[in-house]
Amino acid sequence: MIEMNKEEIIKKLNELNINKEEVIINLESALVVRGLLDNSDTITLSTSESYFESLDIYSSDLFSKKKNDIMFTRDYFDSSYDLIDSYKVASLESIYNIILSMHDKKYKKILGKIDLELCLKDNYRYERKLREKGINFIAGVDEVGRGPLVGPVVAACCVLPEHFNLDGLTDSKKLSEAKRNYFDKEIRREALGFGIGVVDEKEIDRINIYEATKVAMKKAIKECMKMCKVEHVLIDAMPLEINLPTTSIIKGDIKSITISAASVLAKVYRDNLMYELDKKYPMYDFKNNKGYPTKEHLEAIEKYGIIDEHRKSYGPVKEYLEKNK
Repeated sequence: MIEMNKEEIIKKLNELNINKEEVIINLESALVVRGLLDNSDTITLSTSESYFESLDIYSSDLFSKKKNDIMFTRDYFDSSYDLIDSYKVASLESIYNIILSMHDKKYKKILGKIDLELCLKDNYRYERKLREKGINFIAGVDEVGRGPLVGPVVAACCVLPEHFNLDGLTDSKKLSEAKRNYFDKEIRREALGFGIGVVDEKEIDRINIYEATKVAMKKAIKECMKMCKVEHVLIDAMPLEINLPTTSIIKGDIKSITISAASVLAKVYRDNLMYELDKKYPMYDFKNNKGYPTKEHLEAIEKYGIIDEHRKSYGPVKEYLEKNK
């Protein structure tokens, strides 16, 4: 076998006596051409059965030098495709479905890459697939505040209308504060339902942040269900045990518009709590650090001590308490 990059694949294909209109670059070689993989051992081409039979491949120049350079398959010829360098290249969605059908764990990483690429182009993809199954009330859930030393963890849940569109909506951490505040108002105005779940620092210390996050999410879902029906819940990364069908999506706050909306609601709500706390304790600079362990925050703890709202089980706070018993 020979490893080929995109340029080598296209060069090799151009040397072959094949009709570009009759073949589709498929699977790994298609991912190399698309830039999602660096190299491929083979060039995999899908073709119609009639064209495949018309090729005398075993006596032709197709295999004249290295028999494993080229592989023809007759499956998936009807897959959708894009034109790249004038060649038909299997669409990402069709490649994703083909690889998914293989049920092979070794492809897990590349499936994640393809999924992210698809969702960056269409962040309504997960919602659309559910709607195609007749599921219309789709909730997104996300949280903010797992890392700070002070204050609650906050989760939000929301259900968006089918044709909701908010240009630029993505993970709240990637948005400016002005954008987040604008999006927060628009989401609250247009959402079919939304809810906020808050778990304070004392409960976080008691049950740990992971469990507290799940409690906050469940509270948010319960609040959302007071406003509208929920049939399926999309959750950013973590699994959640509830009496509803769920889908846990890694990087869900980027991939799903509904989870993105929930991340904005949660972020704006918690930031506002921190602004209020900053008025009470300006020396900790909560308006800027939002409770995270910045250098200034840690120095303020050493100088002024801790407040009731600090999470006593978190490292720097716990260390301070042990030092000052």
